Amino acid sequence: MRKVWDRPLRACGRLLAALVFGMITLVMAPLTLVVALALPFSGVGTFLASRWVRLVTRWADWNRLRAAGWLGVDVPDLPRPPDHGFRALVGAPATHRVLLWMPLFSVVSILLGCLALIGPGMLVNTVDSLLWWAYPAGFQPEQLGFAVDGWGAAVISAALQFAVGVAILRWVTVPMCDAHARMCVRSLAPSEQEVLAHRVDELQRTRAGVVDAHGAELRRIERDLHDGTQARLVAIAMQLGVAKEAASDPAVAALLEQAHTGTEEAMTELRDVIRGIYPPILADRGLPGALTALAGRTTLPVRLDVTDPGTLPVAVETAAYYAVTESVTNAVRHSGAETISVRLEREDDLLRVEVSDDGHGGVDETAGSGVRGLRRRAAALDGNVTVYSPAGGPTTLRVELPCGS
Repeated sequence: MRKVWDRPLRACGRLLAALVFGMITLVMAPLTLVVALALPFSGVGTFLASRWVRLVTRWADWNRLRAAGWLGVDVPDLPRPPDHGFRALVGAPATHRVLLWMPLFSVVSILLGCLALIGPGMLVNTVDSLLWWAYPAGFQPEQLGFAVDGWGAAVISAALQFAVGVAILRWVTVPMCDAHARMCVRSLAPSEQEVLAHRVDELQRTRAGVVDAHGAELRRIERDLHDGTQARLVAIAMQLGVAKEAASDPAVAALLEQAHTGTEEAMTELRDVIRGIYPPILADRGLPGALTALAGRTTLPVRLDVTDPGTLPVAVETAAYYAVTESVTNAVRHSGAETISVRLEREDDLLRVEVSDDGHGGVDETAGSGVRGLRRRAAALDGNVTVYSPAGGPTTLRVELPCGS
């Protein structure tokens, strides 16, 4: 018996609660209009509107999650209105959806809540019918359209009202509660485009975090190799050199010579690996200083137009440095250029790198992996690489990298 009546009674309670929530939302609707009318009053209106929209959004989201819990369904998180910018907040689809939900939720909640009162009301009237004798003379109660002035009418009235009340509670309240919950969930459900856009934004944020963590880990590995493994190899090479000079046996001296040579070769390879992981000069001088040093050791004249980009994510800084390094190296080796120009600037959350040379042009990306490697590195950061290299020159490589936090 308890299992049979558990869900109907809970449904009745939820509909009565929905009646209260609907009245609250009905009060919030004109308050929203008042807040909107306050907008012309400079910063005060904007301050009130921003916070009011966020409050209404949280209220709608709470009701949506409550409805989803009743239906036992999982619903996607609502794309939140932007946390900054009044225009973006008011113009967000989530805000429009909530503002349309408010009157619909108010009307449906109040209507179904009032209908849900019928069942308990009839059960209460059952007692009222049976107490007909307690009324003063001439004030007999009327139930179902006829006066209750005797036990026969009282029993019939009580039985009918009890049956109708039980039937409503047992078979009507649950479908009404289900319909109310579905209305709440569906009216607040984001469109497929919004869900997809929200998911893309989330993936971009998480990928940016992964890229930053990866860059920090590369810096740690570079630091450990430079300060640990490389330093130990240098010490071993020095010890082998001393031992070679002190060895009296030619065979031992030859072995020490081989070991010393192998250690120096290992150090050379390790330095190449360290530079490939994360150029130490970036950590020492930053990107502008590293590009200045690159221009200084390049055999061709390099004109630099570099502005300080501020703090950059490690991955972006590394990708920009390698883009310039690869472009300058290719220009020196293959283009026949006489001068090279490097330009670096940051505009808001976008870093632009441009390398130009006055060589003979005709860059063929299929002939090597340099430009393709730059494209892959930039694509991993949601950047892009553009190469303009007609036959006869000049050649311009432009890289754009998002660098927002």
